[in-house]
Amino acid sequence: SKEAGKKDNSTRYSLLASLSCSSTNTVVEMQNPSSGVKGAEQKLNVTTIPHVIAGETHTPIRVKVIKQEAQAFATMLVAYGYIYPLQNHKKLVMCNDASLYRFQTPYFWPTQKWVAEDTDYAIYLAKRNIRKKGMLEPYEQAHYNHLHEWLNHKWDFIVMQATEQYKVARERKKPDRVVFDCQERAYWIVNRPPRYTHSAMDYGPDRLIDPSADQVKGQYRHTHTHTHTHTEWRRLRILLEMVKYITNYKNHDPFLAPCLPSNPWQTESDAYWNLNTRRVDVPTKMRVERWSFSLFELLSDLRGRDDFKIFLKKEFSGENLAFWEAAEEMKWGTASSMSTKAEAIFKTFLAPGAPRWINIDGRTMGLTVKGLDHPHRYVLDAAQTHVFMLMKKDTFFRYLKSPVYKDIQKKALNPEPHNFSDSQVEQNARNRGMGIHPIILWQQEEEERAKAAIASAPVDVKAVMSKIDRKK
Repeated sequence: SKEAGKKDNSTRYSLLASLSCSSTNTVVEMQNPSSGVKGAEQKLNVTTIPHVIAGETHTPIRVKVIKQEAQAFATMLVAYGYIYPLQNHKKLVMCNDASLYRFQTPYFWPTQKWVAEDTDYAIYLAKRNIRKKGMLEPYEQAHYNHLHEWLNHKWDFIVMQATEQYKVARERKKPDRVVFDCQERAYWIVNRPPRYTHSAMDYGPDRLIDPSADQVKGQYRHTHTHTHTHTEWRRLRILLEMVKYITNYKNHDPFLAPCLPSNPWQTESDAYWNLNTRRVDVPTKMRVERWSFSLFELLSDLRGRDDFKIFLKKEFSGENLAFWEAAEEMKWGTASSMSTKAEAIFKTFLAPGAPRWINIDGRTMGLTVKGLDHPHRYVLDAAQTHVFMLMKKDTFFRYLKSPVYKDIQKKALNPEPHNFSDSQVEQNARNRGMGIHPIILWQQEEEERAKAAIASAPVDVKAVMSKIDRKK
């Protein structure tokens, strides 16, 4: 009898799995006006809600299942967000009573596979905070405080979006407004559930709570399980980052991909060096593609940095990059020039009413200004990191979508491989020149930088006129 019971259970579980795979089609059939679940209007807090079903409603599914299996399948639909409760929204189960439910709009179905991002959740919580006048539930308040700290750099944008959505919602009819609020809340209950509650969207071998086991008791067990799961996810995230890095850089690795047009160390051809000089007029496609990997790659390439400056000049926001470059010069400059550079940076970027004042938070500004009283190489690290993160999260992505970057992509060169024969390689070796020493290149770059600084500096007319008079 036990073996028969096990076989019967395995059959039921396989049936539930097959029903879960076709849940979308089943939900569509359940909403059929002629053969689906019959809905009716119900009053919820003096508001008439259309197309409401009760938990005890018999669901006509074209598969013969017993009552317990139908109950389990209906609970799965609620847990995954295809059906949502109107009253006890935290209890994501199908109760076999007079509890009220509605079918979720297809926009919020899990099959849409759109990622529930923190920014969207922050906008939802900010809108809910406006509507409830600060009376959020405890778990929502905890999420709200965390997101406020995490997304502080664009919190003004989040509040603006939440306010606009709240104003638009106020213009709707009350039943439509209540229905949409319930749909949105049900979606976030599924994707951002309260802590220590089971969520059907969890996946992986080590879930926080096993739905087939009894509820874990004791804070220690909860903490241990959460820590173990967090460690596993951290390892998985590191592995995914490594895979992403290798995928991006495999075509740029000289051990995995050839140097185009030819390897200068093997063929004695200097075409590769000429195409990839530090400030070449027209870069190669591989070099331009590398700029899109990260802001660090873009700023590390002097040619990419020049192109980024052109974009910032059109956006009238070049002070952040100018401050970042000034901090780099101070970090790698000589010790004797620390005081002079610190004074110039303070007057240009940090002083009240400075010509290129940068917008950083008050705490970082206070620490930086105080540190400039006794400057050292790393006194600007906090402000430089803050400015770098601002450019990384906003300006960098706008640059990649801008006409400036798309234009340089079109103009970029794609050199063809040389494919020298052995005799041609030997001939190139015989005709090899001495080349230019790196010190000479560095001196040339310093001279160009000094000329650019002189050209951008204000002209002292009195000093120029005095020099002319002396020559006469």
